[in-house]
Amino acid sequence: MKLWQNPPAAVAPPDPLTERIEQFTAGADPILDLELLPWDGLASKAHARMLAKVGLLSQEEAAALIAGLDGILALHRRGEFTISRADEDGHTAIENHLVQRCGEAGLKIHTGRSRNDQVLTALRLYSKERTSACTAALQGIIAALEALIAAQGAVLLPGYTHTRKAMPSSVGMWAGAWRDAFAEDLDLLGHAAGLIDQNPLGTGAGYGVPLPLDREMTTAELGFARVLYNPIHAQNSRGKYEGILLHALAVALADINRMASDLILFTMPGFDYFTLPGVFMTGSSIMPQKKNPDVLELLRARYHEVAACEAQLRTATVNLISGYHRDLQSTKEALMRGLGTALETLEMAALVVQNLRVNEEACRSAMTDELYATADAYELVQQGVPFREAYRIIAARFRQEQKND
Repeated sequence: MKLWQNPPAAVAPPDPLTERIEQFTAGADPILDLELLPWDGLASKAHARMLAKVGLLSQEEAAALIAGLDGILALHRRGEFTISRADEDGHTAIENHLVQRCGEAGLKIHTGRSRNDQVLTALRLYSKERTSACTAALQGIIAALEALIAAQGAVLLPGYTHTRKAMPSSVGMWAGAWRDAFAEDLDLLGHAAGLIDQNPLGTGAGYGVPLPLDREMTTAELGFARVLYNPIHAQNSRGKYEGILLHALAVALADINRMASDLILFTMPGFDYFTLPGVFMTGSSIMPQKKNPDVLELLRARYHEVAACEAQLRTATVNLISGYHRDLQSTKEALMRGLGTALETLEMAALVVQNLRVNEEACRSAMTDELYATADAYELVQQGVPFREAYRIIAARFRQEQKND
């Protein structure tokens, strides 16, 4: 039975039009909500305990509901809990299961909440967990870069502008640039995480609930930092907060994109400044000699996937008046796909840096004379030669050397 049917619909033979509309309106929710179910169950248990505390459930009813929810979570872990197209979503499947198992108590679990704050709470808990994992992965990248700097940071490396040799650099300068970039990304992700870390449970459909709910209790039980008080803002924040979160992750993946581009170049035959174990490479189905940097290329590509999810989140909320609209359903898949892609990418980037090896001989051989032209010009400047004149003297010297070659 659907939660919004009033009166409950009688059992009837399947109708093609009804089935088609159900498929359209449910969308991917039955699949997505299976992934979201542990957080939905966690929030429902906290909600049941809170209802008992404020006297809207008996202690016996709350205990039965919590046992029922634990049973659902156990079924889910075994892959035995299903969400049908007729259920529409996981919230309905959970409630229907509780009604079957707990009887009248199951009919009371929805007291004081709407599917609007129910899904928002589950998504915020899910986002918190994924954001924590992304934070750990970013910290892993930073740690791996710091280890690379400590081990081989002094190795000289050509610096490039316009993809041409420019001035001397080093492994430490190169790796340190990415370490600093990812440290900034970590700060940005922390800001997004702070916005997500607010409890919307109890805001109902967007205008509050006329019951003495203890929202501080559920906030503490669910591990949120604070209550999201204004119920209209709770609904308006859906898509906004998630967009900010995916933006922070997209910024980090943009840095991975550029770092991967560096490594594609620097591991290329003819450069060989860095090497990666063969497991990071793939071969060609036709050219037996090929070793392709597929992992690096995919790291580079993943930025575009997360940026697309961010764009979908942002555009889904454009031109909506305040409150909930079914348009917001489309933000769920974009958020979950974006978080999953970002986490996988960050973890793989950490593995790449951890396994990166410096080819000192190739780096040393690449440190050719033209890299020191600017230093030579400034040596003349220190002797009192005006910079522009020094610039021309060194340029003429290199033109002559190239002519002699």
